[in-house]
Amino acid sequence: MDILRAGSRPSAKGPAEWFTGTVRIDPLFNPFDAARVQGAQVTFEPGARTAWHTHPLGQTLIVVSGLGRVQREGGPIEEIRPGDVVWIAPAERHWHGASPATAMTHIAIQEIKDGKAVDWMQHVSDDDYGV
Repeated sequence: MDILRAGSRPSAKGPAEWFTGTVRIDPLFNPFDAARVQGAQVTFEPGARTAWHTHPLGQTLIVVSGLGRVQREGGPIEEIRPGDVVWIAPAERHWHGASPATAMTHIAIQEIKDGKAVDWMQHVSDDDYGV
């Protein structure tokens, strides 16, 4: 059994290559031995969002606080709120982040396949974000 203490892993700023705006990533757990699941708590300041991306084995988002947005390629922008659980299918192109006026925090859980958990693509434009 492994117990990870809150605050035992340092927070990191979301890299500009993957995010628009101010984003903080707090690692929760990463793969151990044969495990392939990883998770992080991600906080998006108002207007902040991911770039378009996919996950080889999908992703689960659990909204913890605030008001956010998520969009699957070809679909509408959807609001997400605390308690919402969002499932993104494997290889589904999507983005997620805060609303324009309210920060949002979610827990992101994804699995690793062949050493990779995510494939990053281009940034979401302000027009596509809906500003």
